[in-house]
Amino acid sequence: MFLRRLSVTLPLSRRFFSSNSNHDLSSTIAELNKEMESVFGEPSSNGTASSASNVHMAQEDQLGTHKGVESPVGLTHIGSTGEAQMVDVSLKESSKRTAIARCKVILGKKVFDLVLANQMAKGDVLSVAKIAGISGAKHTSSLIPLCHNITLTNVRVDLTLKPEDFSVDIEGEAASTGKTGVEMEAMTAVTIAGLTVYDMCKAASKDIQISDVRLEHKTGGKSGDWYREK
Repeated sequence: MFLRRLSVTLPLSRRFFSSNSNHDLSSTIAELNKEMESVFGEPSSNGTASSASNVHMAQEDQLGTHKGVESPVGLTHIGSTGEAQMVDVSLKESSKRTAIARCKVILGKKVFDLVLANQMAKGDVLSVAKIAGISGAKHTSSLIPLCHNITLTNVRVDLTLKPEDFSVDIEGEAASTGKTGVEMEAMTAVTIAGLTVYDMCKAASKDIQISDVRLEHKTGGKSGDWYREK
C-alpha cells in the first residue's frame, strides 16, 4: 500500500517542477508539502520547507560581505596574489603619531657591576647604547624592507639599570607627523640599543640575553590609540 501511494506521489512531484518552470518556488514547495502530507502525514520541523529556509539563510550568510558586513582585516604587506608589497599610504590622512617600545638586557651580576662602575673596556655602555638606539630609529626603513622612509620629529631612548635582576631596562619612543605609524622605529630603537649593550659587554660575558622586545603604546592613525594590557 505504501509503495503504491509513493509511486503516485513522485510523478506528481515531477510535474510541479517540470511543467511550471516559471512558477514561484515558494508556492511550489508549499504545494509539494501538502502532497507529501497526504502520503506521510504531518511534516517534521526539519522537513522540506525548513531545509529550503536553511539553504536560503546559508546563501545569505555567504553573501554577507555584500550587505555591509566587514570582512576581517588582512595582512597589508601581502598583495592579491600573495607577493610582498609596500603599502600605498598616499590617500591616508596625516596625523601626529607616537609609539613607545621596551626591551630588557639581562647582564648577570659580574657584568652588571662592571657597567654600574663604568669599568667596561669599551667605555660608557649606557651612553653609547643610547646614541645607537636613536641612530637605529632613523635608519629603520633601511633595515626593514617594507617600512616607509618617514621624517621623525623626535626619538627618545632611556636605559635604566635594574639591580633586582642585574639587567638593563630600555625604553624607546618615536614620534612623527605623517601618514604611517612609528611603531617599527620605536622597536628598532630599543633593539639596536640592546644589541649595542651586548657588543659593549661581550668581552666580559657571552651569556648576556636580550629579551621582551615589545610595543607598549601607540597613538594616531586610523586605528587610534593602543595600550598593551598589563
